[in-house]
Amino acid sequence: MSVNSADRPARLDVVLVKAGRTKITYPAELLADDGTRVTVRAPWAGAGVRDFGFVRFEPGDVFTEHYWRDRWYAVKEVRTAAGTLKGHYCDVTRPAELSAGRLVVEDLDLDLWVSADGTDVRRLDEDEFAASGLVAADPGAAAAATSALDELDALAREGGIATLLT
Repeated sequence: MSVNSADRPARLDVVLVKAGRTKITYPAELLADDGTRVTVRAPWAGAGVRDFGFVRFEPGDVFTEHYWRDRWYAVKEVRTAAGTLKGHYCDVTRPAELSAGRLVVEDLDLDLWVSADGTDVRRLDEDEFAASGLVAADPGAAAAATSALDELDALAREGGIATLLT
């Protein structure tokens, strides 16, 4: 779905919040908003290269990011500048909120990486999640977060992450 009549994507700021503080804010193009899912595209917003060992995010990479207002995760399709799919980076988050040109997403530490060919599925940052104190501070959110990670993991292992994006 196009978001404006000129077929030129609108711009907005993606605001990633972690532990009550803004972790990063970056500009993105709003590609679609169907009322439930918001899709944006943005270049790699990190400073320099981030090498995880199993994937490198670097200047020139393009992220097509899918956020839901009713789900506890976001799925980011990562491609090189030349368009080659690197894989999908999935963040466990509270449901996204879009208003006044800002898409605000609260990161809950849990992540999942799925390689382009789907053979490498990795649960990430479970130690950070355990140390975050969310289980004690907000048991409902913690349960929703772990359930979201389990759902993403199962979809990835069944080859279905891409089905979320159609």
